[in-house]
Amino acid sequence: MSLNRREMLRLGAVGVSGVMLSSAASSVGLPSIVFQTPPVPVMPQPLFQAPTGIDPMLFQRAKAALLAHPVAARDVIGIADFSKPSSEPRFHVVDLASGQVDSHLVAHGRGSDPDHSGFLERFSNDFGSYATSSGTYTTGDYYQGKYGLSMKVSGLDWSNNNAESRAIVIHNAWYAEPDMIDLHGKLGRSEGCFAFSRASQWQVMSRLGGGRMIYADKLST
Repeated sequence: MSLNRREMLRLGAVGVSGVMLSSAASSVGLPSIVFQTPPVPVMPQPLFQAPTGIDPMLFQRAKAALLAHPVAARDVIGIADFSKPSSEPRFHVVDLASGQVDSHLVAHGRGSDPDHSGFLERFSNDFGSYATSSGTYTTGDYYQGKYGLSMKVSGLDWSNNNAESRAIVIHNAWYAEPDMIDLHGKLGRSEGCFAFSRASQWQVMSRLGGGRMIYADKLST
């Protein structure tokens, strides 16, 4: 189909204006759109080495237990080092991202220390043993008990799977207050529970609630 003269002139004018616009753009330099990739947030890396104050072998055992069990929250764990006497802060609350550690005094069961030496001599999972059990625990519900607000725990290993039935819990006790060490050089004994001072109990429960893990063990004899 042929074009008349008016259409040819119109198309020619458009072509000339396009060339002029292209030339002007190249000489002036139009701003270009730059797409910037948003920065990748730096995620805290899990600890590979034991924090200061925790036995490295015990820490590795606790981390292995965390991997081996279906623990829902894995940011903070509790490690009870029953190699140490009750006069030393031996219950460690560990933030696995930051490496921060808060350590607390904790009593062990009287069945684990029949001579009341202040040292845990043996573990037991038996009913009526009044002993501390070794192994992996997870925290459970709050409840009002003999010592006020307390927290249930469940045992996940063969060595502590009777914990809930034995009523092993986290609670505070007068015999776990720091002044017991000033008076007797050691804490009193529980019936197998994790017994803390009132101040420590609140801190431990607030950090480890919600199904977090507690690992209890003894490496030395």
